[in-house]
Amino acid sequence: MTSPTATLLVSCPDRRGLVATIANFIYSHNGNIIHADHHTDFAAGLFLTRIEWQLDGFDIPREAIASTFKETIADPLDANWQLHFSDTIPRLSIWVSRQDHCLLDLLWRQKAKEFHSSIPLIISNHPDLEEIAQQFGADFYCLPITKDNKISQEAKQLELLNQYNIDVVVLAKYMQVLSGDFVQKFPTVINIHHSFLPAFAGAKPYHQAYKRGVKIIGATAHYVTADLDAGPIIEQDVVRVSHRDEVTDLIRKGKDLERMVLARAVRLHLQNRVLVYGDRTVVFG
Repeated sequence: MTSPTATLLVSCPDRRGLVATIANFIYSHNGNIIHADHHTDFAAGLFLTRIEWQLDGFDIPREAIASTFKETIADPLDANWQLHFSDTIPRLSIWVSRQDHCLLDLLWRQKAKEFHSSIPLIISNHPDLEEIAQQFGADFYCLPITKDNKISQEAKQLELLNQYNIDVVVLAKYMQVLSGDFVQKFPTVINIHHSFLPAFAGAKPYHQAYKRGVKIIGATAHYVTADLDAGPIIEQDVVRVSHRDEVTDLIRKGKDLERMVLARAVRLHLQNRVLVYGDRTVVFG
């Protein structure tokens, strides 16, 4: 059985000796570092790091690691930081509308144990995909959204997230805009969209792209913020298209990209490899 590990994600003002300071915190308490990755954003004046170590033999009790790190390292460095444990299983909620390609891909990957998580809850504004949720053993709630009931329905969504102890929401082609109030109350949301924005915003982006004779199409996965489709980017990819491709080909290729890009983003998040600072991310390999 793999030894459980702890992972720290840290960002702080850059200064000399930061790698040694954080590594020595782990070494001095008998920790064995198995992964370490560092980056300095000179423009922002920030040092950013992800460091993972085995808990076997570490002489600080698990429940005291956070407080000890905060007091001895984080506070003196004026650091923002997160602590994660590898044997903690994150709980995901997938939100969908009518398109099923991203939902099915995530559920299949979950069943194949590609993701270290559980998916107990699926929420939709349409009833179409309830059968898929049932097939994979997830509870399904249909909460239609209109301009008149948006506030009350978002309140119900937040209640469900709390009831199911959800850690992260994945918008798998959920064709609704979350309010700023919702995002403030539940900020850990990952979204997927085509990369035509803003040139091909609105309805039928692939039809618009076809008319313009584009040569590449793409997909972007990002964290959701109050600014529409402007949150920190986690993952992106593109594929080439040609004059021989019809609209149906663009849609097929676009869906393939959306599946792959969203799956990569979710996996990176679950592995605690994404560190957000401002409007940017560092994605550690």
